Amino acid sequence: MTTDELYGQIQKKKSMLCVGLDTDINKFPEGVTDIFDFNKAIIDATSPYCVAYKPNLAFYECYGLEGMRALDKTVDYIRTHYPEQFIISDAKRGDIGNTAKMYAKTFFETMDFDAVTISPYMGSETVTPFLEYKNKYAIVVALSSNSSSADFQFALQGGKPLYQVVMEKMMEISTPENMMFVVGATKADKLAEIRKFCPDNFFLVPGVGAQGGSAEEVIAHGANAKGGLLINSSRGVLYASHDKDFAEAAARVALSTAHLD
Repeated sequence: MTTDELYGQIQKKKSMLCVGLDTDINKFPEGVTDIFDFNKAIIDATSPYCVAYKPNLAFYECYGLEGMRALDKTVDYIRTHYPEQFIISDAKRGDIGNTAKMYAKTFFETMDFDAVTISPYMGSETVTPFLEYKNKYAIVVALSSNSSSADFQFALQGGKPLYQVVMEKMMEISTPENMMFVVGATKADKLAEIRKFCPDNFFLVPGVGAQGGSAEEVIAHGANAKGGLLINSSRGVLYASHDKDFAEAAARVALSTAHLD
């Protein structure tokens, strides 16, 4: 998917919402026991109100082959029934060149994701293999939404915070057509500042909903001419209700989250 196509979906649906599929069996409503069945219900209910889905691999890998089969079925279901949706693998991989090449093959060829989140700590060679695929995206973790992100991400290097150094280096080796960045909603006050040196790339913005981030503040500070934002909500959408109406409740939350007037 090109950035223009993604922007087209944002405009068509008046939404910047990405639904995070952090599917936790322990939080399922009574009577629901299957990972894929839960995902399918959520996807069917929320697809009119979002432009992307983001399965978090940890919630599938922990169940071994059964979990990975559910993930594969989930991606295939979205591709078949909602092909306009942008699908992100929230894998946060980050390894040296030859291994990174295999990760890129895994997520872009074998599993057919549009994008994958990457931890850049080992340097640019952890990212470059992902940039070789047309209309696919590396989403580099720059400024995350968790509280301990300050342990490293705000450390100064040459007078700049480390997250800015990371972003500027990544921008040197990429284009907005193959690179996005993770910028947390709980750091919304930084978004306007970041937009000054990174005006064109899409940002994946976690932290809205359960983590307390404000979609309105994110849009106000972080949007660019093409929208430029994928605002993620996971638990806030998935577990809006623990009763039989869980899918309908998810749809209501999705409609009201990251909506453009």
